[in-house]
Amino acid sequence: MGQEIATTRFRAEDFARYKARCEHELELLRALEARGTLSPRGAVAGVELEAWLVDDLGQPRAINDAFLARMADPNVVHELAKFNVELNVEPQPIAGAGLRRLEAALERTWQACVDAAAGLDATLLAIGILPTLRDSMLCPKNMSTSKRYKAINDQVLRQREGRPIRLDIVGREHMRTEHRDVMLEAAATSFQVHLQVPAAQAVRYYNAALVASAATVAVAANSPLLFGRQLWEETRVPVFEQSMGVESARRVGFGSGYARESIVELFAENCAFYPPLLPIDLEEPQSALAHLRLHNGTIWRWNRPLVGFDGDGRAHLRIEHRPLPAGPTIADMAANMAFFHGLVESLARAPRPPEQALPFSAAKQNFYEAARLGLAASVDWIDGQRWSLARLLPGELLAHARAGLEALGVDAAQIDRYLGIVEARAASGQSGAAWQRGFLERHGADLGALVRVYRELSHAGAPVHTWDV
Repeated sequence: MGQEIATTRFRAEDFARYKARCEHELELLRALEARGTLSPRGAVAGVELEAWLVDDLGQPRAINDAFLARMADPNVVHELAKFNVELNVEPQPIAGAGLRRLEAALERTWQACVDAAAGLDATLLAIGILPTLRDSMLCPKNMSTSKRYKAINDQVLRQREGRPIRLDIVGREHMRTEHRDVMLEAAATSFQVHLQVPAAQAVRYYNAALVASAATVAVAANSPLLFGRQLWEETRVPVFEQSMGVESARRVGFGSGYARESIVELFAENCAFYPPLLPIDLEEPQSALAHLRLHNGTIWRWNRPLVGFDGDGRAHLRIEHRPLPAGPTIADMAANMAFFHGLVESLARAPRPPEQALPFSAAKQNFYEAARLGLAASVDWIDGQRWSLARLLPGELLAHARAGLEALGVDAAQIDRYLGIVEARAASGQSGAAWQRGFLERHGADLGALVRVYRELSHAGAPVHTWDV
């Protein structure tokens, strides 16, 4: 969840002091790793879901303050725009029925949110980019009241030296626009999956997540439209990368390479190459690594390393997998989550590390091709061959995912259910993105009608591959 801050005004000495604190905490983290005192616990999963508040016509409603006051739930919080919110649930061990417990908890929170929104003549929608969103809606008056977002906006623009943020996306159509604020980022909402990993194997899991990202973003694609234009299957990817761009360093991206000896290398990269955005003094003990963690929270790798703490206070390592869009249904998102965990577990356990078989440049190219074309993309794979994802997924990738979930001790019935949804989606070719495009092809460019039908089907809960166009 986004951490709130007390001020939005900073001086040069604030940045210097903050950078020094981050570097000191980096050394503390390195020392924890060197002593072997980072948590060995793994196979714990968590999720975050960003959602839209919409009215009966399918238009965004900028009412998250009133909605959050009605919810009064610390696990449901602000997002950048007043028409977005974020839902969080308690992490769970993956073994047995852990993934189902996560899904059930998300279902309960989701329904509570739907009920709360109804009292404000609104509802909640999980979709990567809301088709009815207009460029003019992404403006400062629709920015959430959180000081964190104002400060990020101010600092991104400061680092850009006042130059506007330009969006230029070539997909099925071509779209250009520009803004003098970071509100373009609010167009994209995600379903973020967390995986706590044993510190000693963290490199293997992190690199496996990079290799897996092309498959996960393709099969989950649900963001084909922006401002009425058909662009990528997962248009969130270029939107987020371009909307948070600064001149000194790209703060959103796939990364600069595989981890080599430790994923602590990525925190060192943060300190070396990314100027602080939020140089605030945090009144926490140095052992909490609070400044290092906050700085990491302003660098949005598609697979982001995180430091957290177990219940006993021991520091642990997590991977936050960010390529997945919100929606279309809780069942679809739970299946995407299970597919990710299974595929990564299998790749991380492989006798030959996949990063030795697939160059980082290929993994990166795979990811962007899959975000652009979805299941129609062709990718290089660890067997040295080039495959269409539509052919690679039903055999190789689902077999990996099943083997990984079995190794994690997931209940067999849940494995069948989750992977059955992914398999059926791949077989039909109907991702959320494909359904949206199909609706427009059949019914014309009525974006409001698209959102209203999507809302009805999404709330009914059947996976997207079963939806009629």
